[in-house]
Amino acid sequence: MFRNFFIGISAYSRALQLIKSMRLWSFFLVPALISVLLAGIIFSVAWYLGDDVGRWISDLYPWETGQQTIRRISVFFGSLLLASVGLILYKNLVMALASPFMSKLSERIEKRSGLYAVSSPYTSGRMLREIIRGLRIALRNISRELFFTLLLLLVGLIPFFSPFVVAGIFLIQSYYAGFGSMDYTLERHLNVKGSIRFVRDYRWLAIGNGSIFVLLLMTGIGFLVALPLSTAAATPEVLKRLTEDR
Repeated sequence: MFRNFFIGISAYSRALQLIKSMRLWSFFLVPALISVLLAGIIFSVAWYLGDDVGRWISDLYPWETGQQTIRRISVFFGSLLLASVGLILYKNLVMALASPFMSKLSERIEKRSGLYAVSSPYTSGRMLREIIRGLRIALRNISRELFFTLLLLLVGLIPFFSPFVVAGIFLIQSYYAGFGSMDYTLERHLNVKGSIRFVRDYRWLAIGNGSIFVLLLMTGIGFLVALPLSTAAATPEVLKRLTEDR
């Protein structure tokens, strides 16, 4: 279990070497542009609406006693709620919209590995199929991430559980981030249901990969490189396991 988790993390150092040796830096440009645009829109909305959501939550509290404390907690909770939802939307939409470019990056690495022979031509039809699949995966993951995140945030209203809730949200975010990075390789070998089963079987590999992805997003500028790095880290590990499972 935890072995795959640490493999998912350590794969990033090998990914950097792979990107450097194969001169794959050009694959960073388009995801970075998409990331900047979506990040600006989503997190600006979350910033401006945080206080409003917090006040709306505090208005549900009917008593005067402790009203100020409840308001402060509600504003914090509202900001955390919007930030979590914004991160979920941002992460999955970037992964979906950048899917043709990340799929091509993954394919270049796969061809070099020699584990699979990839020869399908890269056409506009294939690009469209990849975007549709990416959006399908994104919508599925968004709905599940939102459900589990909101559930944990509600539990987090009980102070005793707050530290565990933060850790739980991080693991959920990491799992679905890793899911997206792994699917850029899986889409060439498995259908959507097969990919879901594969990632579920190797969930700790996904969490390990996704944890670095999420941490990079939190650095402020890491979102510019997080997606290509996570894709390059995930591809060889996914190929190894596909080979072992054959």
